Amino acid sequence: MSRLHRAVCLLLALLVASQARAVDGVTPNQILIGQSITLQGGKNDYGTAVLAGVQTYLSTVNARGGVGGRQVLLKTRDDDNKLDVAQANARTLIEQDKVFILFGSIEGGPSAAVMAAANALKVPFFGPMAGAPGLRRPFQPLVFPVRAEHREEFRALIGQARSLGARKLAFFRADSEGGAAHLANVRLICKELGVDLVADLPFKAGMTDAQMDQLAAQVQQSGAQMVFNHGSIDVYETLIRKAHAKGIKTTFYGVNSGSTQLARHLGPLAHGMIFSQVVPSPWERKTAITREYQSDFARAFPGQEFSYGSLEGYITAKALVLALRQAGPNLSREGFLDAMANARFDLNGLTASYTSDEHRGLDFVDLSIVTRESKFRH
Repeated sequence: MSRLHRAVCLLLALLVASQARAVDGVTPNQILIGQSITLQGGKNDYGTAVLAGVQTYLSTVNARGGVGGRQVLLKTRDDDNKLDVAQANARTLIEQDKVFILFGSIEGGPSAAVMAAANALKVPFFGPMAGAPGLRRPFQPLVFPVRAEHREEFRALIGQARSLGARKLAFFRADSEGGAAHLANVRLICKELGVDLVADLPFKAGMTDAQMDQLAAQVQQSGAQMVFNHGSIDVYETLIRKAHAKGIKTTFYGVNSGSTQLARHLGPLAHGMIFSQVVPSPWERKTAITREYQSDFARAFPGQEFSYGSLEGYITAKALVLALRQAGPNLSREGFLDAMANARFDLNGLTASYTSDEHRGLDFVDLSIVTRESKFRH
């Protein structure tokens, strides 16, 4: 074999070896992360706030050298709160954009759709910002939530109502598979805490005015002392307005999803409403993570208001960076999963934990009340 022939063979062998070691989304200078998120062309306030929080933390980390000298870049696609678009986005991000892992969808339906694509293509999905039980049970080895699930929010809301003397509760939820799973959790918690679920209030998209009247009448006839929700804040707002117009004597609570928008839309009718939250107050400075967020967010988006959404995005991006660091300098999807089999992240006062058989994330849930000034107080 000639010297030239040997040199060509060596080069080909090196090329094959380098290609075998190549990892989608990872180069010596960057890590590309893929995100399908509900922005609806900028009309979804929560989605745009979440994205601003994510961008704030990633830009801060990148300015300090990134992760192991690599810049963490985010490729974002808008799913318009449509399940088929979310799943198509996830596949495009993996197959065409060649991202390393998927990250940070919001809303239960789109997050479940992204999870389906992640499972089909065997790509980790980190930090879905949704509390749907299906993201955790049955155990999802490729899915790593950070925020607490809705079950823990329900427990906090029901416990608060019970402490104030309420024993008869009503649950407003989607008439869907996901809504049925939430209902099952609510029934178990009510039994544990010794209260009665006296009305199940399922709703579908496109409810007529007459159908909403029927739900309001059901609340009144049940004698429910507190109503709480999971699902569309637009439909829930309609129910609350109808109940007030009919003089129905009950109180309304809500989960974190859309709480800011719901309170703003309701105006004075929201005064005294209690909402569960899965992050601390973004306006107060009681926690170290909030002080860190406020400093970085004010620098990244001067003049823009703090919000639950941007704080959740910031915290979730912080957890992502810690997970990437835990995976080590020789990044691979297999190595990422191995690292997450026993991981515990200190998010400046909040702790997210993951084991080989439970991806718990955070268990933080706090309660907030809407003041007469339409502010949230914790």
